Amino acid sequence: MSEHTPRPGSVALVTGGSGGFGRALAARLRDADVRVVLADLDSPRNRAVAEELGVGFAVLDVTDHAANQAVVAAVEAEHGRLDAAFLNAGIAGSGTTDALDVEEYLRVVAIDLHGVVYGTDAARPALRRAGGGSVVVTASLAGLSPMPTDQAYSVAKAGAVAFVRSIAPVLHAEGITISAICPGFADTAIIDPLREHFAAADFPVLTADEVAAAMAQAWTSADPGAAYVVQPGVGAVPYRFKGVPAAKTTAGESARIPTQLMGPL
Repeated sequence: MSEHTPRPGSVALVTGGSGGFGRALAARLRDADVRVVLADLDSPRNRAVAEELGVGFAVLDVTDHAANQAVVAAVEAEHGRLDAAFLNAGIAGSGTTDALDVEEYLRVVAIDLHGVVYGTDAARPALRRAGGGSVVVTASLAGLSPMPTDQAYSVAKAGAVAFVRSIAPVLHAEGITISAICPGFADTAIIDPLREHFAAADFPVLTADEVAAAMAQAWTSADPGAAYVVQPGVGAVPYRFKGVPAAKTTAGESARIPTQLMGPL
């Protein structure tokens, strides 16, 4: 991705905004004169983060479709527009058992995948009204290389990447670019249960600001539907998805998918 700076006065919504990535991103955008609204669950701590950063705060449970729409409406009412939505809210599974915890699985998927779908759907009309904009999804390396210790997280993040890739052509036709950021292990609360193992193995982890830098860059420079891997010492690089074997016609030639199935390009 090339480096561009968001237009001063632009408006950005960041879900899961009080966590490590969201907090670091909000500070970056604030310093670029972007009007930022953090959206997160209601708690004194989350409100304090927004107050400390000097940015707006909105109460949001990302698993509630109507609540996503209400937050976007409130942002538009206060600021007159929405230019970027960073769909960053996410949790990991416990990774403490070989058996699938179905209740935990449903909760992780509701936040990490359905929250992305609901957030995109809510932001889409506002971004159109602003003349176009960006949706940046915080996915994970686990969405590209599944983790055997966390099936729920892997499924949710892989689903988020697939959603980004599938809806990108549709949104691009409306002037909206959607992309995914896929960080490796990063220094946030998600790795707390494993922190000592990373230290013992001298395994490098990303800082929250390194991931935030990639998120901010994706706003202005991402390709539609792209997934960017972020790793220590590597930076943000586009992931190259492998193609699948094409169907063959009776003449033995590669068949072309009907254009009606491809959507707007």
